[in-house]
Formats: sequence, C-alpha cells, structure tokens
Amino acid sequence: MSAAGLVSRMIYRRVCIGLAPLHIHTSRLANGSPDGLVAAPTDLRAIDPYFAEELLHGRIGLAGRVLETGGASPFQLECPSIVFEERLNAFSWLRHVRASKSGEACARARRIVSDWMSVSGKRTSGIAWSPDIAAQRLIAWLSHSPVVLNEADAGFYRRFLKSLSFHVRYLDRIAKHVPDGEIRLRIRIALAMASITIPTRASKIARSGRKLAQELERQILPDGGHVSRNPRVMLDLLLDLLPLRQSYINLGHDLPPGLVPAVDRMFPAIRFFRHQGGDLALFNGATATLANELVSVLRYDETSGKPSKLLPDVAYHRLAEDETVIIVDTGYPGSSELSRNAHAGCLSFEMSCGRNRFIVNSGFPRNAAPEFQAASRSTAAHSTVTLADTSSCRLSRSRLLGPIMVSGVSHVETLRSKANGNDVLRASHDGYLKSFGLFHEREIELNPTGTKIKGRDALRLEDDAARMPSIAAVSRFHIHPHIQLHQEDEESVYMQAADGTTWLLTAPGLELFVSGDIFMADASGIRPSQQIEIAFNLAKTSEIRWIIERKA
Repeated sequence: MSAAGLVSRMIYRRVCIGLAPLHIHTSRLANGSPDGLVAAPTDLRAIDPYFAEELLHGRIGLAGRVLETGGASPFQLECPSIVFEERLNAFSWLRHVRASKSGEACARARRIVSDWMSVSGKRTSGIAWSPDIAAQRLIAWLSHSPVVLNEADAGFYRRFLKSLSFHVRYLDRIAKHVPDGEIRLRIRIALAMASITIPTRASKIARSGRKLAQELERQILPDGGHVSRNPRVMLDLLLDLLPLRQSYINLGHDLPPGLVPAVDRMFPAIRFFRHQGGDLALFNGATATLANELVSVLRYDETSGKPSKLLPDVAYHRLAEDETVIIVDTGYPGSSELSRNAHAGCLSFEMSCGRNRFIVNSGFPRNAAPEFQAASRSTAAHSTVTLADTSSCRLSRSRLLGPIMVSGVSHVETLRSKANGNDVLRASHDGYLKSFGLFHEREIELNPTGTKIKGRDALRLEDDAARMPSIAAVSRFHIHPHIQLHQEDEESVYMQAADGTTWLLTAPGLELFVSGDIFMADASGIRPSQQIEIAFNLAKTSEIRWIIERKA
C-alpha cells in the first residue's frame, strides 16, 4: 500500500475510534449495566509482595519509577513517565493487591478505581482510553474484581459494573479499527472474557467466541509464532489465553473453536525461542522475561518434545547441539502495520551455552525513554552486520503513520544443510540493496558436539561486474552483561561466564575491538555491557570469517 493510502487508513481509523464513545453515549443502551459478575479469571503474572505495603504508604511503584501520592488521587498528579501512566491506567497492578489479601490494601485499591472512574471514566480520551490500555484494564478489572469489590458499598458496585459495561461496548465498537497485531487480539480476548464473566445472552457469548477464534486463526500462524514475530508477545498472550480457557471450562461454556488449537501451537514456538537458562530470545521487541512467568505458562504445556529446528512461518532457525543453542532471525515484517514494533535485525543471532547467554541482541527497553526504544530497533543494536552506520530497514518519521518500516528487507533466502555432520545455515537479505546495491550473506555452522561455531559474513553486489565501493562495515556481537571479556590478542577475545564456561571468539587475519555497550532488556532496566566488533572496509575485503570455540 502507498504512503498516501496508509495515511488515509490511519486517519479513518483514528476518527472511528475517537467517535466510538459518542456513539455509545447516544445509544439507547448507554445507561445499561449488568447485575453482577459470575467469575474472576486467574492471573498468572508475577506478583510483587511489597507493592500493597507501599500502596498503603502512599507510594505507587510501576515501570521502574515511584509516584509519591501523599494520599491524593494518582490521576490528579503528574506521572513520572509515559510508561508509568500507561501501567497505572491499565490496572494490572491489582494482582499485587489481590496477593496481599489485606482488607486495607483492597480498600485503597478500590479508592483508586473510584478516582479513575471519576477522573477518566467520563473523559474517554488520552492514554487511559487507548485501545491497548482499555483492553488491559478490562481484563484486570474482571480478573481482580474480588479486590475491587471487597466490602464495597452498593453505590460503588453499581458504578463499577456500569463502567465495565461501557468498556465492553467501547472495545467491541473499535476492535475492527485497531491496527493489525497484538492489540487487536488482546481486545478480542478481553471481550471474550467479559462475555463469560458478566451475565449475558448465550448468543453474545457465542459471538465473542467466534470473533476471538477468527483473530487467533489469523494471528497465530501454523508454526505457532505470532504475526509480530516477537517471542515475548506469545508469552503475554498465553498469560491471558490460559486463564480464559480455564474460565470457559469452569463455567461450563463451549470453548471457542480455535482457542485450544492456537494455544497448542504456541507452546512449541515458545520453547523454540527459549534458551536453556530459561530466557526468551531478544528479537523484534522482546524484552526481559521473568522466569516465574515463563514457568507458570509452560506448566500447562502438554505438547512436550524437543524444540524444532525451524519456524517457517515467522522465519527463525534454531541450531542446537548438546548445551549450545543458536537462534537466528531470517525474516521481516509481514506488512507495514505489523512493522510498527519490528526491529531491523535480519540475520542477527543469539547464542547460549547451558544456563548462560553469551551473544545476544540488545533487546527492547520497555520502561525507557522513546529515544532508547528507537535505538533498540536499529541494526546496530543486533548481533549482525551494519553498513555505514545505517540500519537495514528505515523507519517512518511521520506522526500520522508512526514508526512503521517504510523500506528495507523485502526478501530473504535461506538454505539449511548438513556438511561433514555439521549443521549449516546460509542466509542472505536485501535490506542494503536499495541504499548501497548490496546483499548481506551470513553463514553459521555448528559442529555435532556443540563446541565449535564457524561464521562467515559477506557483502555481495547486485551487479557482480561492478567494483566494490569503499563502505565501512561492522559485524557486532553484543555480549550479555553476565559475561566477562578478556582479550587474548588483536584477533581473539575470551568470553567467560560466572560458572567458568568459556568460549573464544576469533577472527583470523582481522582485528577484534571490545567496546562499551548497553543491554536494554534487563528486568532492572538498562545496564552497561560490552560488545565485540569486527570492523572492515568493503574496498579491501567484502567477506570475513569468524570462529567461536568452547574452551572450558
């Protein structure tokens, strides 16, 4: 679709979403509300045992920041960051209060919900009513209604149910106008959850289930990956889908036809992206994964078996022998809309051994400022080759379109084979073809014992007869912060884990540089790390080779 077409579609969608509250308020059902709730789905997300205690002392800690309320409504105060404001309005933090089982904490949480309904419940604009935040809030309010309604008076109870009803009508009206991807699916999950936890007609339950099934079939691909190509999205979706599935069963409703097959497809895909230490690979917006959240999801996995070597629909390869795991990105966004959060990391890879991640991508800093989030999407933030400090995909700067990818990788060729017992992956992409007339080719070879990795990076001209231009290139290997680097000589660097596991990265005939770096996907926030760089100029050499070999 042309840029003009994308802009027109975006304007139309924004107008439809903006007008949705007006249509709801003026409808004859605007004042309707349910009589009660019949269930509260389980929340599988991690719990902070100190949150409720801090809440009682007037402190709200979210997104790595703390808001001192002094007893005032947090919605009348300036939030420390945009991400904090989003988390506050999403109300997923209610799970921490539910875990505390404190009547006083429940009363404080109910007061905050009441404040929200007074301040934001009637305004229907701003961050609080962005589609994703509204969907998250509906799921949170339904899941943690026992917290909110604990010892609530009749007046609050009616207001709360009326607000829930408005959320349902609002999300139902805007769902088809939300851009493609995770948010649209989360809205369908929220609406399906509401249909079985708020008393309604059987026909409405069936309709919500059908809509969810259609979206699951479209977004969860045959190989189990999500259309966003983000491993973390699959975990987040399962954290909502599993309680929803159980709620259907507990309440005696027929399961939506596509729910169980979609969940069953996703489990092997999650295991594909999981390093042996329990962390998910950092591709296309993936960020820190809490071990207990991943474990809480995988305990429902009945598919078993070893992870596959390939996810063909989302285009990732996995090379694994003994304790060594290598995961390689060999794909690109399926559409402009789906590129909104995609990263320019084609042909980047991550490598782990046992419980240690050695080579990683920088990851997405969920709680960081926008400039860091934008930087995390660049090719330089991935363990692959960068030409002339330029990313392999270019992002739009249009405020209307948002940060979608407007040019870059459009074709990737891959070949998986065996050579002398070694597992070999060869791949190339055209992300630098338009800007420099070049293809990037990468070859990664893992031996049968998982102790030696051979790599090759080459830049090839579209016109083989042309002369190679003088362009600076860098092959980067981002190192996990837990790994210590020791430079042996100008061609070799040791990578050592805390348990003594050691690998040696060598680039024969080339010079390796160790430089400062930042790791953006740590649970505690952005933290310093290191990277190994192989810099070369295409006029002198268009192909480099490197070896990573286990030493201890």
